[in-house]
Amino acid sequence: MQTLDVRTGGVVRAVLLMSEALVRLGNEVEIATLDSAPSPATSLPQHPLGQGGKGYGYSSRLLPWLRENGGSFDRVIVNGLWQYPSLAAWRAFAGGSTQYFVFPHGMLDPWFKRTYPLKHLKKWVYWPWAEYRVLRDARAVIFTSEEERRQARESFWLYRAHEVVSPLGVATPPPATADEFLARFPELRGKRIVLFLGRLHVKKGCDLLIDAFAKCAPNESALVMAGPDQWHGELPKRAGRNVLFTGILEDSLKWSALRAAEVFALPSHQENFALAVAEALACNLPVLISNRVNIWREIEEDGAGFVQRDDAAGTEQLVRRWFQTPESDRAAMRQRAGGCFRKRFEIGHAAELLLKVLA
Repeated sequence: MQTLDVRTGGVVRAVLLMSEALVRLGNEVEIATLDSAPSPATSLPQHPLGQGGKGYGYSSRLLPWLRENGGSFDRVIVNGLWQYPSLAAWRAFAGGSTQYFVFPHGMLDPWFKRTYPLKHLKKWVYWPWAEYRVLRDARAVIFTSEEERRQARESFWLYRAHEVVSPLGVATPPPATADEFLARFPELRGKRIVLFLGRLHVKKGCDLLIDAFAKCAPNESALVMAGPDQWHGELPKRAGRNVLFTGILEDSLKWSALRAAEVFALPSHQENFALAVAEALACNLPVLISNRVNIWREIEEDGAGFVQRDDAAGTEQLVRRWFQTPESDRAAMRQRAGGCFRKRFEIGHAAELLLKVLA
């Protein structure tokens, strides 16, 4: 993969969580990147080959390193598309004895085609001689949900792949209470908290959530928008009463926020897996999500939250429905949320499923 910089988003977190879970099951995992130095985010063996930079991330060192060292690994996993590491893996391993697998991590979602048509046109130029072959010749292309697999088929008509589904997961959360979070933000005491946790980005539907909360939430509620601002400071200008922007919540403070909340909300326009949704479920927290979060079918099937369209009307319906739900039903949904996590998204279970795919 290109980088292990955790600031780049969920893909890095997903790779580290899964890699560390595979090690706990008795496997050896090493990670090759185009970083210039090892990442402090993990103690796993790393091979930072450098020269990657931003954008496509070409490195003259990667392909020779893969050809020299790839044969010492039983399996090779390529994380992500549209950057040089995937093409280098194809050049090194296609047709050879070393099997490689590809995690697209949502990078074939047709939302990108609709939202960024010029970028999609550039990808079309690149697709036939690079990424199409990367997917075609992989031992398997691993989608993290059935929805991701369905969506991937809509982006490019020239598409061939041996498809499998193997979900990601998160660890069982550490013991935590709401105390630390409420001590940091005492104005939230006694409030019914709706929690958004993630990047404040146009893709995430943050504006929809803020508008819906203003229209539908009762006075005794509060909306917490927790995460780095990638909207250039515009969202606070849009927010009305009882909306708190906390910035990034990390480690124990994040878990405390999840314990303090009544419900988790993510009306995203595109979300491959959404680790934050899995973390909320792990805290027995029901979720309000759009049908563009690719694990929405699993949430709906398990009764672990409510699902609507990723538009203003759909987001308003999510918020209104939650606050109109009786407490007895909300308590039952909390139990179902925890059950959904344990059945589907616990990292040890997810790692075992991945091992079956790799075998």
